[in-house]
Order: sequence, then structure tokens, then C-alpha cells
Amino acid sequence: MLIPNLTLATIQRHATHKSYDRGCHYWRAGAVAAITQRRQTLQAEVEGNEPTPYRVMVEFDDGGITAATCTCQYSFEGWCKHIVATLLACLQQPEMVEQRPSLPQLLDQLDWVQTQRLVQNLVADNPELIESVDLYVTRLAQPPTTSAPQSAPQRKTNIDPAPFKRRAKEVVRGAVRDWEYGREDDDIAAEIGPLIDNALAFVAQGDVANAMVALQGITEGCAENWDDIDDYIGLTPTDVGLDLDAAWTEVLLSADLTTDEISTWQEQLEAWQDQLDSFAMSLEALRQGWDYPPLLQVFAGNLTERGAWAGEAPTWADEFSQIRLKILAQQERYEDYLRLAEAESQTEPYLTMLAQLGRTDEVMAIAPQQITTLTEAKAIAETLRSQTQLPQALQIALQGLRCDGANPYLAHEFATWTSDLATGLDDTATALAASILGFKARPTFKDYQTMQTLAGADWSVVQTDLLAALRTLQNWGTEEAQIAIFLHEELWADAIAIASTLSSYHGQLVLKVMDAVMATHSQWVIDNARPRADSIMDEGKAKYYHHAVDWLKRVKTAHHALGQATDWQQYHRQLKDIHGRKRKLMGLMEQARL
Repeated sequence: MLIPNLTLATIQRHATHKSYDRGCHYWRAGAVAAITQRRQTLQAEVEGNEPTPYRVMVEFDDGGITAATCTCQYSFEGWCKHIVATLLACLQQPEMVEQRPSLPQLLDQLDWVQTQRLVQNLVADNPELIESVDLYVTRLAQPPTTSAPQSAPQRKTNIDPAPFKRRAKEVVRGAVRDWEYGREDDDIAAEIGPLIDNALAFVAQGDVANAMVALQGITEGCAENWDDIDDYIGLTPTDVGLDLDAAWTEVLLSADLTTDEISTWQEQLEAWQDQLDSFAMSLEALRQGWDYPPLLQVFAGNLTERGAWAGEAPTWADEFSQIRLKILAQQERYEDYLRLAEAESQTEPYLTMLAQLGRTDEVMAIAPQQITTLTEAKAIAETLRSQTQLPQALQIALQGLRCDGANPYLAHEFATWTSDLATGLDDTATALAASILGFKARPTFKDYQTMQTLAGADWSVVQTDLLAALRTLQNWGTEEAQIAIFLHEELWADAIAIASTLSSYHGQLVLKVMDAVMATHSQWVIDNARPRADSIMDEGKAKYYHHAVDWLKRVKTAHHALGQATDWQQYHRQLKDIHGRKRKLMGLMEQARL
């Protein structure tokens, strides 16, 4: 098998019903023109509606598929039809896949002269590659060092702060204008955020000076217009000040400032603080820098309960530490990173960095006691998998899924990731356990079917547990799955119990239940459908009359199923007497033969 334990169930789980059906059609029609495998990467060409084929890329490891992409424009749930078609071809026609050597295998066949000629030819065809070659050779020529890596070459020109300042002003004024017209939403932070990201992008390039210029423009644009929102005290957005404070903290800690520059920036931040009521963190960053005695003690390995603080830590200490950790990682100061993360109880960054450094045994020794949230487990498990530590990643993932308080959508998504990994490792028991945890967080009919396959002979026991959980689940947005499963199992009373609580907003779900139980629960159909129809007709809203007709169809069918044709005719006459002048309604009823 090309991809470990790839099954139809796996493909169906990651595609919508429509995408899967269309992918099947594409595969059967021979649209998958070519598939090439190079170690753990598959590339395929799939013919579609465009003149040139779409290109599909599937990456996998020993635990199964890790990524699947396509050049088509599909942007909906799950895999597109071209990915589905490619995977079906791999599963059903493995002889289609052409095995080709990987890059390391290809290079191993060349001597140094041939390799040199290859690089020369590639640069001749792609002149921009010379910069990458230059950088690579330069790094090889440098002696090993424990100091921070050299930053990228500085820009020759300084940026103009005016556009940043102007845009920030526009955002603040636009928000005030919206509030004056009665709009209550606060979009300032969301719109200022991308501007701040643009400024911080300079830091990532090693250009702190221009990051300061851009960030100063943004901050001044906000501060100079902040008085405009004084009349909207209840709507004053505090996130903007906090975001700017965090950005300035990162920039200032990344800069190499003189004593005079520190004093100048301190005065500026204090002035902005009077206007925006922020900048406590960035002011502390200026005061501490990287020579703060408690921080140096941490770097020396002397950890105390106070962490990297001389006194009581402020409320924003976690965010402050995370900014420091980000900078340490950029500088490749990994031991300092680990000591600070441990001192500040930053579990996720600490364990994730250990995993990135290949120190898996330490991760597995610490994780069972330290991981308390699914978010932590997810980050660590994904890092372990990227380091090819698949059994360890699976163990951490399952631990995370058992943590309480996770977002149902995140829990379900990660449960699918965990179950797929376990399936790839041929660990059916763990795959089932993960799927059950994901189902209880956010049930889907597709997962219910997958678990039936995974459970095998134990399905009756698992099914009983799942149905019990389904009956008590009250998460918003689970109604469709509950009804689909109850109807599939012919548990009419359970389906009716859910449908009876739904408003007409979920009309299609209610109609689906009515059609399924028409023969067995006709009276419930009448009792539920008739009030819904009456409500629409009594309100006289013509644009909803077609919904009323849908309910009336079920009322008529249910009466006939009970042998109460006379009762229907009597009700029908009442409708004519009451609503006979509503021409649109009468016309729709006539078209429906009511």
C-alpha cells in the first residue's frame, strides 16, 4: 500500500458527500492522468474543466496523510474532487503510481563534478537562485558559533511613516462615524491589527529601525484621534492599546538601544500612555532589557518560584514571556529559551521546543504531568509528528483529547487528526477512542459510520454509548447530526424529540423527520406541522407562503395515513374561509394539489 492504511472510509471522512461522489466519477472516467511518488510525496495531474490539468500534491508519513492540496479553486469543507480522485486511484489502481527517486536519492547518484554542473544549469535557467547558493556557501564558510545568527541585510532606505499614520487615523475616524450612526460593533482592533503585523514583519527581517518607524506612525495615528471616542465610553476598544503595547515590547526587545535612546523612547511611551492608557509592558521592556538580574539568573539555570521577576509578576507576565521566547527562538538561543519557558511555566512552548530539538524522551517524561489543555497537546503532538515521532505524538494527542473545557470544534478537528494517525499506525483501538471523544464533542453522521467500521464486533457496545451521549448533547449546531443518526437507526421517538424543539429556522430538518415517521407517528406530524402552517398564514407574509404549503402537505398526508380524510377536508375548508383572499397562498396550494 502506497499510503499507510489508506481506506475508503478515510477518504469519505475528509470529503463532503458531493465531493466524494464527483471524485468517484472523475476517477472512473480516467481523469487522473498521472501519479508520481517520490518517497512520502505523491504528485498527480487530474483533468478538469480547464485546458491544463489540475495538480494535486499529497504528503504522508508512516501515520498516513499529513497534507493534501490542489491547484483548483475549491475552498469549501474537506478535500476537493480532484484529491478524492487521486486517492481513489492510489487505493484501487496502485499500478498507476510511477515510483521515482527522491531528491537525496537522485543526488547520491552524482559525483561532485556532476553536482556542480547541475547547480550551474539550474542557476542558468533560474538566475535568482544564485542568491540562495551564495547564502548557503557563506554559511558553510563560517566557523561554528553560539552567538545569535546574523540578521538579513538592512534596507538602504527608510520607510515613510505617513501612510501608516494616515491609515490608523482613517480606522479610528471610521469607527467613530459608524458609532454616530448607531452601529455598535468595534472593528478598530481588527483593522489596526494588519497594520501592526506589517510593522512587525520588518523585525522578522532584522530591520528593527523601520519597524519602529512604521509602529510609531500607527501609534500616533491612533493616539492623536483617540479623543474622538470619549463620547463612546461603553464602546471604547481596549484591545488596540494592548496590541500596540505588545508590538512595542517586541520591537524594543529586538533593538540594540543606547542609554539616550532608551530615555527618549520612555518619554514617548509615557506620552502615548496618557492618551491610550496602555504601554505598561513596553515600558517594562525598556526598563529590563536583556540585562535584568532575575532574567540573567534564569539564563544561568537558577530557577525560583518568582520566575524571571524580582517581585510579584504583573497580569501580562505570560504575554511578556512569550514575546521574549519568540525573540530567543529567532536568535537560536535554545537553552535560554528552555530555561525561561520553564521558569515562567510556559508548558506548551517548553515542550514544543524540546520536541523540535529532538529531545523526545524529556517530552514524554514531563508531558503526562504538565499538559492540561487540548491546545497544548495539539501543538506538542504536531511537533512530535513533524519530527517523525509518531507513537509519541499519538500518546500526547490522546491525552489532550481527554482534557476538559476544549472548544467542541477544535476537539472534533483534532480527534479526526488523532484517529487518522492511529489508523495509519494500525492502532484501531486508539483510532476508535479518539473518534469517540471527537464525536462526543461535536457529532457527525460521517464519524458515526467511521466508528462502526473501527469498532467491528464491539459495535453494539460502542453504539449504545454513542446514542446515550447523543440524547443528552445540547451543543448548538448538533441537531442535524442527531436527527441523521436517529433516523438512520430508526429511533423515531428520539428524532421526534429533537425535531419538536426546533424552530422553523430548521424547517428542512423537521420536514425530514416528518417524512420519515409519517407512517408511524402521523398524529405528531399533524400536531407539529399544523401550528407552523397556521402561524405563517395568520401573519400574512406572502414571501413565506411556500413554507406554509410545505407544512400543509404533511398535514394532509398524515390525515390520510390515519384514515382521516374527512378531518383534512374540514380543515381545508376552514383555510379557504379564513385565507381565501390571499391569492398567492391559494395559488400555491392549488399547484401543490391541496
